[in-house]
Amino acid sequence: MAEQPALQPRSGVPHPGLHQPGQPGTPAQPGVLQFGGPGTPPPPAMPSPVVGSDPVWQPRPFGHTPSGLFPASPPPGNTHPTYREPHPVRPGAVAAGAASTAAWLVAFGLLGHDLRGYVLWTLLAGGLAWLVALLLTQRGNRGAGAGIALATGMGWAIAGVAVATRWYTSADWPLW
Repeated sequence: MAEQPALQPRSGVPHPGLHQPGQPGTPAQPGVLQFGGPGTPPPPAMPSPVVGSDPVWQPRPFGHTPSGLFPASPPPGNTHPTYREPHPVRPGAVAAGAASTAAWLVAFGLLGHDLRGYVLWTLLAGGLAWLVALLLTQRGNRGAGAGIALATGMGWAIAGVAVATRWYTSADWPLW
């Protein structure tokens, strides 16, 4: 088996735990690094990690920033969301908007004398309710706007089911 060349230390760079030939307490074998054994003195103190302009090793800072995949430590106790919703949606406001819109749609639906009148009044009342919902979501209570939109959609769905049922049973389009 061919002999491989021995490891050569960099000049001027002490290696902790390794003793170079010629140091006190180690046998002298030229060109071969030897590990310290019993009775060998401790290695010399480490100088600065940078020798000249060639960095030997860089110590990792104590509180380094983690990559984010696995946090290094729990977040500080005083972390709060930076951005808050200016008009938070509350369940009570959604329910109030839905209930008032349901009453609005029923009141307008009762103005129609037949299915055609009911559907047309419901579409008109729903369109007006949607305009109020848009205004509320932009400048006012977003919860009430969401409730209005929810109830309007349900009211229009009920009107659509009524038209589809009549059309299916009579085979005649009821809105002409």
